[in-house]
Amino acid sequence: MKNAVATKKPKTRTRTSIPSRARSTYQENSSSDEQTQEELLKLYLPIVKSIVARIKINLPPHIEEADLHSVGLQGLIAALRKYDPKQKKSFGSYAAMRIRGAILDELRRMDWMPRNARTNFKKLRKVVEDLEQKLGRPATEAEVRTEMKLSEKEYQALMTEVRPISFLPLDHCTSPDDSEETNLYEIIPDDSLVAVTDKMEKDELIRLVAERIQQLPEVPRKVLAMYYYEDMRLAEIAAVFGLTESRICQIHSQAVISLRNYLTSVMHK
Repeated sequence: MKNAVATKKPKTRTRTSIPSRARSTYQENSSSDEQTQEELLKLYLPIVKSIVARIKINLPPHIEEADLHSVGLQGLIAALRKYDPKQKKSFGSYAAMRIRGAILDELRRMDWMPRNARTNFKKLRKVVEDLEQKLGRPATEAEVRTEMKLSEKEYQALMTEVRPISFLPLDHCTSPDDSEETNLYEIIPDDSLVAVTDKMEKDELIRLVAERIQQLPEVPRKVLAMYYYEDMRLAEIAAVFGLTESRICQIHSQAVISLRNYLTSVMHK
């Protein structure tokens, strides 16, 4: 995947590291040990901050980062209380899942997305789904615009409107020393997919995602690679392509919608 990324890019940052000491500390002590939990809480706070930062940047301004951090912290505390060291999933991976899940649940509870935006997103997704089934490949932006009978300006306005919905998938904040692959919910947390995750092997899912990304047009493919595999910020990606950050968001949004539709269709066969 990294070969698909343009070489002209800022230095890649290291993902949030999960201290191995924290994992061993938890496994060697009882979960009821308050001192141990306090130590772990401090060690894993960077995960909360990382997840909040990547979600908040794509939400409307009225959503307070402090509120998301508070909810994420509750998710971390729940992870500390409920994690079973005997399970295969590492604590870092488990905690990230609980933190992200808590934040997404809170966003759903808040019902922060305007109804009109939700309606437009569903229409867009249906158009992309039907078009790609007909084409047998990912649709280009021009093809989607034509199908929806929208001008370039109208289409860009639509993508800006639905950006918060499409920017909550494909993200993970697990440790670089964590050998476990993320599951479908962590890759694309979409309510329509969660119920069928057990039907497919994890490796097969990862393969399908990788193959579909390779079928995307060059620019969307590189944008996804830079954002998710190279951990670059949107502003950095925009600088590489000489485009605005808003334009990169639009490209990202359509690519994610395409991936969601593809996986949904494959998993329901």
